Amino acid sequence: MHTLENLMSKLKLVFLATLVFTNACCVQAETPQWTNPVWPKPCPDPTFWRAPDGTWRAASTAQSILKSSDFFRWEDTSKRLFTKEEYARIRKEWTHIWAPDVFKLGDEYLLFVSFVNRLEDSAIAVYSSKDPEGPFTDGHILTYGRETGIYDTIDPEAVRDDATGDLWLFFGSMGKVHRVKLAPDGRSLAPGAVYEHMAGVHGTRDNNPSRSKVFEGSYLHRRNGWWYLFASRGRYSDYSYAIVVGRARTLAGPFLDRKGRPMKDGFATTVLASAKGDHFFGPGHNGEIATIDGHDYLPFHCHIQNATPSQRPLFIQELFWDDEGWPYMSNGGKVVLTSGRPSSETSRNASPVVTQP
Repeated sequence: MHTLENLMSKLKLVFLATLVFTNACCVQAETPQWTNPVWPKPCPDPTFWRAPDGTWRAASTAQSILKSSDFFRWEDTSKRLFTKEEYARIRKEWTHIWAPDVFKLGDEYLLFVSFVNRLEDSAIAVYSSKDPEGPFTDGHILTYGRETGIYDTIDPEAVRDDATGDLWLFFGSMGKVHRVKLAPDGRSLAPGAVYEHMAGVHGTRDNNPSRSKVFEGSYLHRRNGWWYLFASRGRYSDYSYAIVVGRARTLAGPFLDRKGRPMKDGFATTVLASAKGDHFFGPGHNGEIATIDGHDYLPFHCHIQNATPSQRPLFIQELFWDDEGWPYMSNGGKVVLTSGRPSSETSRNASPVVTQP
């Protein structure tokens, strides 16, 4: 009798253990839910970086530093990129401070930032900080449009080539997107560095006035043996602004669109766009893609109808990849108010749980 009772007890324990294990295996990571904009205050041209504890930081042309533990809920740190003294010094010489990019190199954080008086009088400076929340100090001009002849020297992004270990600076807008090699410390150009045209055409009133072939806000992303060059085209202040992409096997290019046409000639594949009359319009200047639980999320700024153009709060939308390795957005490539996850991520026409305003 005792032997039978012992056997039944053991079987019961095995059954319970199996049930617990099965339930644990079936539990999936909670699908993130958020409502756009995830940061309702001005956040144009955002950049993102990680602190040593894994939490996120973000900054933008607005210069306030934001903080998030999960990439979807943000709070203001009450800190800014520059000290009051440095900000005042910059503004004595430059009219605008635009489009920061923060890049972690070793145990310090480098800040690349645009200074602008006019399109022909624009530059990119570099600063540094040991603290992920700044302030960024010890700055100097890295590249100056009046010296290089590159019109509209703005929108920097530093990237390391995983094949060579070299550091590169991608930048540009109306004067085309260029890249130039940086010194190993990231604080100066490499000896003999040459400026290379990578994407976009030179935009003027007479040449491509719609800016449909002018790219800016470049961002590089490495995935499955490809380099993806994300950029924005159109006019930042209206619905023509859109996020586009091309790709290349190496960081040297050439970057091509889905049809094999070169980005250097103004061709690109659209990822996220809007139409006249859309409540959310002009999505653009995306920042770093965040990969969370195997899913990719793209942050960007976007306009809201009946709001001033200068606001451009922060939005986030899930980014998908088709069987040929091209990125796309669900919901027909439009900006959404709330986001979940589609039941079938293999379908290019999949529809997540979305609500349009």
